[in-house]
Amino acid sequence: MPADDYLADPAELAVLVGAPADDPRLLLQLRNASRRFRGAVGHRVTLVEDDTVVLDGTGRSSLLLPVWPTTAVTSVTLDGVLLAEGADYEWSPSGVLRRAGGGRWPDRLRCATVVYSHGWAVVPEDIAEAVLDKAAAMYKIPIGVASKAVGGQSVTYGAQQAIGVTDQWDKAVQRHKVRTSGDL
Repeated sequence: MPADDYLADPAELAVLVGAPADDPRLLLQLRNASRRFRGAVGHRVTLVEDDTVVLDGTGRSSLLLPVWPTTAVTSVTLDGVLLAEGADYEWSPSGVLRRAGGGRWPDRLRCATVVYSHGWAVVPEDIAEAVLDKAAAMYKIPIGVASKAVGGQSVTYGAQQAIGVTDQWDKAVQRHKVRTSGDL
């Protein structure tokens, strides 16, 4: 897996778990934690250039692009007509696409097509930290035994313990998840 597909640094995970940074199991758990985070937020997180999205109009002056930060808006078409940046629309890094001159987007489904670039060139620290925490838990928890009793002692562990989420994970997911027009 290319290094840019990990949402955290393998060397940092290696320090956390006390294993070599090139340990295949460590890299697998980092890949799995990165996949889980991407699945939870609904997008790649890292920079995606010239992504095409079709949006429903809201009847309002602003539409919300589903993934932020927005780094560029290449084109916006409304009902097949190419709009001009500045004259017809404006955009912000927070993903707001606003009709210029006080105009409104029509209240119609699938009326606007936007080609834009979004995501992070450098993974934000809150994401990296949450992914490291999840990968470390997945690495440290043995897979298999769910319960074992010998004499007066018992042990219970297994992969299911690595499936839960921390508050840190939940906050990072909530902050970076795909947005809808209802989030405006």
